[in-house]
Amino acid sequence: MRDIVDYLNKKNIICKRLKEVLPKALGSRKRVTIFVGVNLKGYYCSIILIKKKSRILKKEVSEIIQLHEKLEICEDTKIKKRYIYIDAPLCKEAKAVFLDNEWIIWDKP
Repeated sequence: MRDIVDYLNKKNIICKRLKEVLPKALGSRKRVTIFVGVNLKGYYCSIILIKKKSRILKKEVSEIIQLHEKLEICEDTKIKKRYIYIDAPLCKEAKAVFLDNEWIIWDKP
């Protein structure tokens, strides 16, 4: 948790509250880490961390977007900011789908 808070501070994103949501609570078996936070303006934001060795394809993007929709239902709120941190190769079509759905993508440097 400390690592993600430090990374968010580097990106000038400060959350008053930040909690981890288990994918199992959303009915998913994906191996991702999900955080929900409230920024200083009072808007909700979600941060999804993906760490894997294989490439992220377009098919998997739709599963992540569905996971985000379930997160909104679980938290009973509209999440304005959507961030995704990817520590894996990303297909250019998958990246285009994320950008079309207004996600902010952070790749591992």
